[in-house]
Amino acid sequence: MPRKMVVIFGALNVLWMVFAASQAFNIEIFPKSKIVAPIGASISLTCSTTGCDSPSFSWRTQIDSPLNAKVKNEGTKSTLIMDPVSFGNEHSYLCTATCGSGKKEKEIKMQIYSFPKDPEIHLSGPLEDGQSATVTCLVPDVYPLDKLEINLLKCNDNHLLKCEDFLEHMEMNSPEARSVNITFTPTTEDTGKVLVCQAKLHISETGFEPQEKKSTKKLQVNISPKNTVISVNPSTRLQEGGSVTMTCTSEGLPAPQIFWSKKLDNGSLQLLSGNATLILIAMRMEDSGIYLCEGVNLVGKNGKEVELIVQEKLFTVEISPGPQIAAQIGDSVVLTCGVTGCESPFFSWRTQTDSPLSGKVSSERTTSMLTLSPVSFENEHSYLCTVTCGHKKQEKRIKVDLYSFPRDPEIEMSSPLVDGSPVNISCKVPNVYPSDQLEIELLKGDSIMKNKTFLVDMHKKSLETKSLEMTFIPTTEDTGKVLVCQAKLHIDEMEFEPKQRQSTQTLRVNLAPKDIQLMAIPSESVKEGDTVIISCTCGNVPQTWIILKKKAETGDTVLKSTDGAYTIHKAQLEDAGVYECESKNEIGLQLRSITLDVKVPPRNTTISIHLSRNVKEGENITITCKTFSHLPAMITLKSVDVANEVTMCSKNGTFTLYHVTQNDMGVYVISASNEVGDVSERIEISVMNRLKFIHSYFL
Repeated sequence: MPRKMVVIFGALNVLWMVFAASQAFNIEIFPKSKIVAPIGASISLTCSTTGCDSPSFSWRTQIDSPLNAKVKNEGTKSTLIMDPVSFGNEHSYLCTATCGSGKKEKEIKMQIYSFPKDPEIHLSGPLEDGQSATVTCLVPDVYPLDKLEINLLKCNDNHLLKCEDFLEHMEMNSPEARSVNITFTPTTEDTGKVLVCQAKLHISETGFEPQEKKSTKKLQVNISPKNTVISVNPSTRLQEGGSVTMTCTSEGLPAPQIFWSKKLDNGSLQLLSGNATLILIAMRMEDSGIYLCEGVNLVGKNGKEVELIVQEKLFTVEISPGPQIAAQIGDSVVLTCGVTGCESPFFSWRTQTDSPLSGKVSSERTTSMLTLSPVSFENEHSYLCTVTCGHKKQEKRIKVDLYSFPRDPEIEMSSPLVDGSPVNISCKVPNVYPSDQLEIELLKGDSIMKNKTFLVDMHKKSLETKSLEMTFIPTTEDTGKVLVCQAKLHIDEMEFEPKQRQSTQTLRVNLAPKDIQLMAIPSESVKEGDTVIISCTCGNVPQTWIILKKKAETGDTVLKSTDGAYTIHKAQLEDAGVYECESKNEIGLQLRSITLDVKVPPRNTTISIHLSRNVKEGENITITCKTFSHLPAMITLKSVDVANEVTMCSKNGTFTLYHVTQNDMGVYVISASNEVGDVSERIEISVMNRLKFIHSYFL
């Protein structure tokens, strides 16, 4: 602002010079009234005349003190330059202008001040809830002090904390700092509120800027750390080489920063970490001690101690897959003995009974392996792995239990299943061990048919095939049902799979041919020329073959039948005989036979008479009748038109008339008949008188 005033003064000076020639000798000073200037500024006082072309100027203080300024004369103007303004310039300045015999003088008062900065708010320390604190409002480099007023306020609740005016007399002309102090007890409710320090310099002269300055400070009320807690994982007691994680929490505002330290033997603290979590690895025995966790913030700290104890680490031995393993005979098994906590262990293996190992040992660094391949009965022992580390020794045991259960059971049947026919069923479990732990069950569906366990033979170590046998009578209702052979090896303490095996077989019950019916239609006895059907049928048995045969001594003839039927058109005698039906399938066969009788009426009949048809009285006559028929014909001889009616029957067709007489002479009828027909012929027999015969002979 002072520099702007100088520019204005210069402009006015130009105007005065324009009008100076027409005015009477006069003097003016600019500014016209009292001037207020800040210490350190640059101020110019200008004295000018009018009505005089060549005035002379002089400057002095009212009390004849040094000017503490530079004078610059130029024409009708003289300028007193104070740069910078200091306490030596606080005077009343007089400008004297002489023009010939005329002399004019003007006075201007120079007042200085210092108010360069905003007030400063200082706290005695970070604010802590419930703890008294001092607030200082400082106004630096102020002058004059008797014009200063300081107000200290707490805003948000418009509360004036303190107001102070400074009225003391200043003995020295120099800027000084003044302050206002107040002590109060903050609470957390004050957080966010604002302190205002307001400074006013009461100089009322026109154009003075600034008359007031202020500063603000936002309150932050802190809470000292408390409730510090330590958590330790896994434990405060550790083994050498182990690790521990310790986590520390502490409450406070602002949130406390966590510091971890260890107490040394001399009582001092060794800082370890500035994080909430402290992780210590590869612990040594000298790491034992007291560890301190401190929560620290602006207003305080709070600590918690924990004692860690690191114990000498003992090396450990582990054996796997132990402590017990089930090994199947013939497989490969690896027993592994491992050491932790010992860099150079020495291994040795043995059996508990000091039997041969029957295996191969290989060791590398902290691991030793005993390989049993293939596993046999010699490996059924408890094995011990002994580890020596320095002067210490440890031993671990693992028991090897043997078993053999390699395949599913096998179901065998003595023959195909036939309805109603007993069959032997066998369920075999091959190569099993130990067999005394074996149980075999035979089930039909969900029903147990038979169960079997086996006796202990302590002295026998071998793979055995065990079986369960039973006799079973199947029926057709069993078809479709499932036969299950289930084998269980009861070794619960052994860990192996499977401990149960089973096989299944779906039952299919077959039927042998039965209920054969063989018949001749219309009858087993027919007459020649009839049509005969030989028919063979079997009961409801699937997949049955039917074969029809005609039996003969020279060999059987297989007939071409359709669906078990053979038709004889116009039956002849040669069609008669024994017919056989053979019904069979893959299970068995059944035979039936019938005899066909073809009846033939008598035919091709011949009659012979011996001696002759003409005989003499007293002779014998033999009449023979031969005919072909089936069934055999009954042959009868019957006299016709003779004195004595004679009827004779013969099965062989031979008739004899003994000692014939005249009464036997005449016509005879010979008949051959059976069930299906008959045939007859007439013959005439002549009987000559013996005398007539002789007479005739001699004539």
